Amino acid sequence: MAGFLKRWIVGSLAVVWLALGGGQAAGAADFPTKPVEMTVLFGGTANTIAQVLSKLMTDKLGEPVVPVSRPGGGGAVGYAFVQGSRPDGYNIVWNSNSINTSYHTGKIPFDYSAFEPIAQVSKETPALAVPADKNWKTLGDMAKAVKAMKGTLKVGISGKGSFTHLTSAALFDAMGIGDKVRYISYGDGKAPIELLGGRIDAAIQWPGQFESYAAAGKLKVLAVTGKERVNLLPDVPTATEQGFDIDITMWRGLAAPKGTPANVIKTLQDAAKAATESPEFKSAAEKLGFTPAYLDAQAFGQEIAKDDTFYKKLLGSLSMTN
Repeated sequence: MAGFLKRWIVGSLAVVWLALGGGQAAGAADFPTKPVEMTVLFGGTANTIAQVLSKLMTDKLGEPVVPVSRPGGGGAVGYAFVQGSRPDGYNIVWNSNSINTSYHTGKIPFDYSAFEPIAQVSKETPALAVPADKNWKTLGDMAKAVKAMKGTLKVGISGKGSFTHLTSAALFDAMGIGDKVRYISYGDGKAPIELLGGRIDAAIQWPGQFESYAAAGKLKVLAVTGKERVNLLPDVPTATEQGFDIDITMWRGLAAPKGTPANVIKTLQDAAKAATESPEFKSAAEKLGFTPAYLDAQAFGQEIAKDDTFYKKLLGSLSMTN
């Protein structure tokens, strides 16, 4: 009887231990044992980088990292899915500054603190392009022409409250033409086609979308919005060089639901680091026009928090907060 009672108590304690997360901890120790799903929020360059990153992380982890497209709401759809997932490392998000802008424009009810940062992977600097037949060589030329227009400047964006919308609004306000702009949303990755078709007059997107069209003389890229020029478009000056105080870039990285075990985060972080530092990733960066920019989980978390303060203030100044 005593032996039975002892076995019953031990068994009961084991059940309680599992219920309190002991089973998850044991599973975390040998993570991963199955595919990891990477939610991708956007198309275009974001999706292309995600495809490269997932392959290289697969090589490091020994289990597939599967990119799954969940677009919509400027990232809100994908963020909501991952935030509601089990915090075990098997659902992660290919995130960006959009976590800050989506929250402060009311698209999601949670902020960046709903996630565990894994690693920053890359940075991209937006570029402003216009059709080649526009008689504008600089931002100054553009500002002068738009101010003299009777109508409005039609500007393509990825969606209301999106990063391209925010960047466009900040730049055009700095140029003194914010009140002359009408924003038009287009599908992911279609900025050059919309420009060439005459549906819009200008668009801010990633350099990789414009480079081939600019080289062919079909589009003109007037400026980039970061503090430094980009390698893919070395002859294009920054907005700051042209007298407009703008410094906006996009970081991209990985995050997991809050509560994901630290050793799982470390495993994913190390895989992201190996991928970011690989020759294949650096080659992709040169072709697509982004910059490898690895930060570990702690430093990445600090970057996200700093940016959250920046974008809250910027969105407020542009009257775009919820």
